[in-house]
Amino acid sequence: MLYKYALIILVFAVLISCKKEDRKIAQNTSKNTIHVDPFIGTGGHGHTYPGATVPFGMLQVTPVNGISSWDWCSGYHYSDSIAVGFSHLALSGTGIGDLADVLFMPINKEVDLSSTPLSRDSLAYKSKYNHKNEKASPGYYQVFLEDHNVNVELTTALRTAYHKYTFAKEDKQAVVIDLGFAINWDRVLKSSINIEDDYTISGYRFSKGWAANQKVFFVAKFSKPITKHHIFTDGNRIENKSSEGEKTSVQLFFDANNSSELFTKVALSSVSVENAKDNLETGDFNFDVVKNKAENTWNEALTKIEVETSVDSLKTMFYTAMYHAQVAPVTFSDKNGQFRKENDEIITAENYTAYSTLSLWDTFRAEHPLLTLTAPDKVSDIINTMLAYYETKKILPVWTLYANETNTMTGYHSIPVIVEAYQKGIRDFDAEKAFEAMKTTMMQDERGLNHYKKHSYIPYNLIDESVTITLEYAYDDWCVAQMAKALGKNDDYEFFLNRSKAYQHLFDNETGFMRGKSEDGKSWNEPFDPKHSNHREQTDYTEGNAWQHSWFVPHAVDNLITLHGGNETFTNRLEQLFTESSEITGDNVSADITGLIGQYAHGNEPSHHIAYMFNHADQPWRTQYWAHHIMDTQYNTTPNGLSGNEDCGQMSAWYALSSIGLYPMNPASAEYEIGSPIFEKATIKISEEKSFIIEAENVSNKNIYIQSATLNGVDFNQTSISHKQIIEGGTLHFVMGSQPNKNWGTTNN
Repeated sequence: MLYKYALIILVFAVLISCKKEDRKIAQNTSKNTIHVDPFIGTGGHGHTYPGATVPFGMLQVTPVNGISSWDWCSGYHYSDSIAVGFSHLALSGTGIGDLADVLFMPINKEVDLSSTPLSRDSLAYKSKYNHKNEKASPGYYQVFLEDHNVNVELTTALRTAYHKYTFAKEDKQAVVIDLGFAINWDRVLKSSINIEDDYTISGYRFSKGWAANQKVFFVAKFSKPITKHHIFTDGNRIENKSSEGEKTSVQLFFDANNSSELFTKVALSSVSVENAKDNLETGDFNFDVVKNKAENTWNEALTKIEVETSVDSLKTMFYTAMYHAQVAPVTFSDKNGQFRKENDEIITAENYTAYSTLSLWDTFRAEHPLLTLTAPDKVSDIINTMLAYYETKKILPVWTLYANETNTMTGYHSIPVIVEAYQKGIRDFDAEKAFEAMKTTMMQDERGLNHYKKHSYIPYNLIDESVTITLEYAYDDWCVAQMAKALGKNDDYEFFLNRSKAYQHLFDNETGFMRGKSEDGKSWNEPFDPKHSNHREQTDYTEGNAWQHSWFVPHAVDNLITLHGGNETFTNRLEQLFTESSEITGDNVSADITGLIGQYAHGNEPSHHIAYMFNHADQPWRTQYWAHHIMDTQYNTTPNGLSGNEDCGQMSAWYALSSIGLYPMNPASAEYEIGSPIFEKATIKISEEKSFIIEAENVSNKNIYIQSATLNGVDFNQTSISHKQIIEGGTLHFVMGSQPNKNWGTTNN
């Protein structure tokens, strides 16, 4: 009898243990971070980095290959197998390279840092690595350096990076810090290193590159005392504990006897070494605690939209897209709120966090709309930052890098970001000041606005890329008009609404394209080839051709359809865009024209809204088909998984939104076009108490067409949904099928 009781207790204990283990596994597998692969986009032309950061973090601690080339804009490319160190600032998916500042490299030998390397081949501290001994996950990166027998692990908090180096037993333990190292557009102007005590070094690095005035101050603390050091400045060995010059580097040595592990933590500031010290987290070097906290922070960020599907690859693509969409913009203000502007003015962000790396030509399209759903608290902060940058030259930002206005790309697309936020009820900023900034920006004379104001369009013979710039200014004007209307400024509303019709001047009814027009208002730029591309010079289009740029009228699609002659002509031309041959003509074709489906170029942003335009021409099933086709062909789970530059989250945000069946074709309208959802269920977390659920019954890779829909149980037969409807919570239920229902979402119904 006792044996029976013992057996029952044992079985019960085993069952309880199994249930606990099952729960543990379930908890682990419920973490969305396990679906993220930071290596997606590090190959091809994705230009992403695999290193450690937290959502919108100040630091991006990541490996650097040491090559200056277009596909190494982030400092890293998956095709490479050489590392020169680990930097603390990086760009995610841009088409221009900069940053890779404050380079650390652990090594197991003494090296001469006096020579000026001609290439990475002459860097004494470089090392081979193998992807088999390399890992990355949200907030964590690891690689084994073969030449130095050092295992490197990296993680980060919001403003502090953590390094863990594990050396081979009895090997020399040393770290090289090279402030003279630079890649791509970057060039160091002045740098300094100061060994403050046995555990602490500090310094600065001033450089000129894409950011014309970049000042980075840093501090680093080590877990072991520095036993010896060699400082080099401009080729000379310095005997002191501090030095400054153009190019400064140091090799630090540590005692190898007591432990094979060496830890360091690093903080930066745009303001001063003192601010960097204030940014540096206090406490010990508990690497695993910081790593786990970073992972938890990411997991929370990745639960803002949760998807359900039995297809693991779709989860990987979705959550990696959500990850990439939250690495930029980056925190720029220090812990005390201070940050440096490009004119060296130090200001304090009062009651907001300042951000930089604002790739607005790209991100206004889907990245910022995504943030209005997933991180609305960040949106107002970003706008307040834009308004602070506006004060520098009384012009709103175009493309801001380390608080420098780079003036890269066309238009003033901080404007739609501001208007979209206001229209969506995100208003923790001074709306009157924002309107003043928008109006002042669009009434000044820089970047072709003088010609735009005089002619109501930009003549092709006066400035390059005239068609793209005109179309984008027209959209910006429409956005200003909407803000004026919302604020009761009727005269301004009428003025900017009228200017927003500028696209009409450039539409050539004979060819069906937007074309360069001369000052006389009559003659077109000849000869004309809609497939012709000339990169950034002697061209009417920015990084593209007439096929790709003629559709940018997101604020007046119905009128664009009328210009084409009606729905039939419009949809035939749209369809031809996707089915035309993919030949691009010209001797200087833009490298940005990638991800081609016909003449549609998903690898560059001007194409991103086009598939959703069928919705406005009574053929929503074509939107459903092409949106699904783009998702199916332009994204995958390999390092080559992005068809073009990631561009600070835009390429990924397009996927994240499109995959749940929504896309903001005109962001400032506060409306989302409906496409083709690919998940059985997607849950947008509006608040702790409220969610908006999108269900797709019968969805599969073949069942891509919407057969019917209900919103909160009521028939839903329209091809758009408002932000207001979404944030009220509820359920949008689609029934999907393999053949188009040509009555759903059309006037035929």
